[in-house]
Amino acid sequence: MTDHDVPLDFGDPADLDMLRRELRAWLTEHPLPRRRNGEPMAEFLHRWHRQLHSGGWVGLDVPERYGGRGLTALHQVAVSDELGACRAPGVPRIGYLAHALLEFCSEDQRARLLPRMLSGDDVWCQGFSEPGAGSDLAGMSTYARRSPDGGHYLINGQKLWTSYAQYSDYCLLLARTDRAAPAHSSITAFALPLNRAGVTVRPLRAANGDDEFCELFLDDVRVAVDERIGAEGDGWPLAMTTVNYERNALDTGHLSKYGLLLERLRRQLREHPDALPDGLVSAVGRCVVDYQVLVAHTRRRTAERLAGRPAGPESSVDKLLMTRAEQRLYETALAVLPEELHRDGGAVYGEYLYSRAASVYGGTSQIQRNIIAKRLLHLPSAS
Repeated sequence: MTDHDVPLDFGDPADLDMLRRELRAWLTEHPLPRRRNGEPMAEFLHRWHRQLHSGGWVGLDVPERYGGRGLTALHQVAVSDELGACRAPGVPRIGYLAHALLEFCSEDQRARLLPRMLSGDDVWCQGFSEPGAGSDLAGMSTYARRSPDGGHYLINGQKLWTSYAQYSDYCLLLARTDRAAPAHSSITAFALPLNRAGVTVRPLRAANGDDEFCELFLDDVRVAVDERIGAEGDGWPLAMTTVNYERNALDTGHLSKYGLLLERLRRQLREHPDALPDGLVSAVGRCVVDYQVLVAHTRRRTAERLAGRPAGPESSVDKLLMTRAEQRLYETALAVLPEELHRDGGAVYGEYLYSRAASVYGGTSQIQRNIIAKRLLHLPSAS
């Protein structure tokens, strides 16, 4: 690491600094894995997940009785920040699901599901978006009909953009349980085993070559009542809890990765001050501003979480800021570092391609603006 690769400074207390040094020492003894030739990205990330769990680096802010370490959100954020700063393959994508289960599951479900999720024994995906509703959860049509005897549900519908469903054991699935009630009180969550009869998974190939996204078809899928997460109608607040974690650049480790690339661009400007046109110099300057604004917002969200404040619609502002920062940064990086375009499978080019999806995954930018208009600015709906 260079002097500029130092992770973000949150004014960490002593134990947090010790945790960071402990993780760096562990990473020295357990080098980052390399993706094997032909290895699917999902299997590579799962191998990395298991390696991290073996060292106790998964679920730091999950209580010990559910397989975590019982530390704070700040400890988990510090680990995500460190992993991003050392160019690790990625933070296991389970933190936001684990927090949703912690908040809404029964005690029996927490004890049964969370330890296996954290260890990677069970791989989970998230079934929220649908073809007809995009990322507007209020418009979902997947329906779970309860049996006359009340003992189970039959689920019919389709999900879209479900990440790595073909490699997953469970799906945190949202479905309506009351077609007549308002969306915010009629959506229910289920822990759906993906080997259940009636489930069909169809992978989609993305522009970067990975088969991350999938379609999920549900035809008379039978789900027991004790596979429901929370009460009927709890699906909406559960979804908001999930996406609010998913939209935080600190939780995902994205922020430190942005910082590393930004420093590389600034170093290029310092070492070759006359090699770039003024327009690109200005573009790098805008990337610096985007990054610093995003840092300030994510720090505020982390402080609010530590104070016990529930996540709210403000996370939509963070999602828009993260999307703008990421897309402009990688677009600028390819212009400043054109050699990256000629490297087959180059990291920056691959990240650039993936960044184009940032305005879609986790809720589209249009949806985020609607949330801000209605819930933060209290603007009237268009007639």
